[in-house]
Amino acid sequence: MESCIYQGRVRHRRRVDVAHEFEYGLYMMYLDLDELPELFAGRWLWSVSRPAVARFQRRDHLGSPQRPLSQEVRRLVHGEAGIRLEGPIRLLTHLRYLGYGFNPVSFYYCFDAAGERLEAIVAEVNNTPWGQQHCYVLSQPEKGPGRLNTYHLAKQFHVSPFLPMDMQYRWRFSRPADNLLVHTENYRGGALCFDATLRLERKPITAGTLAGVLLRFPLMTARVVGAIHYQALRLWIKRAPFYPHPNPDKQLFRGEP
Repeated sequence: MESCIYQGRVRHRRRVDVAHEFEYGLYMMYLDLDELPELFAGRWLWSVSRPAVARFQRRDHLGSPQRPLSQEVRRLVHGEAGIRLEGPIRLLTHLRYLGYGFNPVSFYYCFDAAGERLEAIVAEVNNTPWGQQHCYVLSQPEKGPGRLNTYHLAKQFHVSPFLPMDMQYRWRFSRPADNLLVHTENYRGGALCFDATLRLERKPITAGTLAGVLLRFPLMTARVVGAIHYQALRLWIKRAPFYPHPNPDKQLFRGEP
């Protein structure tokens, strides 16, 4: 089984206007899309097809809910990068817990036919409270330190009201293995303004590990949204510059026909 649990910590650091930093523990599911139909068979608290304490729900992700998610990812990557994906696609994401779900960002790791080399990464970003979604297709890495894949791209999607749109991203990814790293840096005018780091360790999917993460991180997605609003309040109190959403009413959902 390639699907697993990744558990660890996430850290955010703001470097301009006002000093602000926080870090907290979390876990995410790493789901091989081909394994989804049978992944939680026999586990009554977990599901991909019925109400459950923890549930993967197709409609939370890109494209038409009427089509397989792997098909929509392949269609998006081919349309934007000209790559015909032939290998497995594995998704790092949060599930819904007691029916509630929110993912600041999910990552699709798209492998070659042998399942060894990363051909593309799709970053599926959501914002709150606007309920919009946007996908960045990353397919041409620059050489980074060690074995990290490094990508440079322009910001295209409003997420935080405390960061402007005219920014450049530098994202670094490790290949998912016993450990997983995602590091994001935001630049404006060549100056580093913000960075976020996700460091996780792989755990197998067993009855014990599934029960353990539910007990240690109850209502994971509600905790994520609570942390977003709490940190936003702290930035507001510190009088961080505020940047209104340029298109708050526009429906954005990449991959939809």
